[in-house]
Amino acid sequence: MLARIVCALTAVLLTAACTDAPGSKSTESTENTGSTESTGSARSTASPGSTRISCTIKPGEHTLRHAGQSRRYLLALPAKGRGPWPIVLNLHGLGSNAARQAVRSRLPQLGPARGYAVVTPQVAPHRMAWTLPGYYGPDDTGYLTRILDTLVAKGCAVKGQQFAAGMSYGGGMSTALVCGMNGRLAAVAPVAGFNVVPPCEEARPTTIIAFHGTGDQTVPYRGGHPFARSGSRLRTLARLVTLPAVESTAREWAAIMGCGAAVTSRVTSGVRLRAWQGCREEASVRLYTISGAGHVWPRPGSGRGIDAAELILNAFDAVRKARAGRRGG
Repeated sequence: MLARIVCALTAVLLTAACTDAPGSKSTESTENTGSTESTGSARSTASPGSTRISCTIKPGEHTLRHAGQSRRYLLALPAKGRGPWPIVLNLHGLGSNAARQAVRSRLPQLGPARGYAVVTPQVAPHRMAWTLPGYYGPDDTGYLTRILDTLVAKGCAVKGQQFAAGMSYGGGMSTALVCGMNGRLAAVAPVAGFNVVPPCEEARPTTIIAFHGTGDQTVPYRGGHPFARSGSRLRTLARLVTLPAVESTAREWAAIMGCGAAVTSRVTSGVRLRAWQGCREEASVRLYTISGAGHVWPRPGSGRGIDAAELILNAFDAVRKARAGRRGG
């Protein structure tokens, strides 16, 4: 119960922080398809025994009716082949939008080049944040599930090869979906938001790869009140919320997944990796700690020497390979 209260307060607080954020409304042009039933092309990576059909949705911006609302998402597909492909949900943070997340994460550019479909959805109209599973608000878990179901039905996504990544509160949403989607996701990758949502005890084995800067003042690495450098109003609200430390969150997830002891290694100067292996069903938990980094998505040119998008896709590749091995190829 306490964890749910903290989650609810965190959502309210972070939403309040972003209500006046510039660019909170998307400036993208609308394709206005009204549905996701357009045509496209892509390379097939269908799972064994599945029916191979061509993807019938074009890349670009699409709308999907869910729970009485018209919802938008951006879809990026591999240039070669006809589908279906493994798919990544790419979730933006509070006060951001799909267009910004697409640029910030670089997943819609790098994913298709490596054989992934990438869908970057937008929160509900007039909302600043994703609704966590089981909380009041638009049914975002249902919406994201429906996107995946639609793309599977249209020959664009492979069952059993579905993933999520996100920035800040979008990263928290990605970990919440581990249980919110009942084990549907094979792996998730929270960036600068790992400790926003507490681990769920009923989680099925799921690989987690997380990134967090020790200098993050918005979602503090060592835990405590968020928004340490914000105005007096936000600091007052922040006293209602106490986040756990990122490392303790990682340890909790590792325990739930049945992992062994953590192994610590140095990736680059200022970047440390703590990896928990030997988890149930070959899952793993990995935490990249970036010394001094703020509330950022690590990328080339950041001076840290790591590329979160590439590392995320490497982790997703490894999960796919492991699952293929358990199926006997």
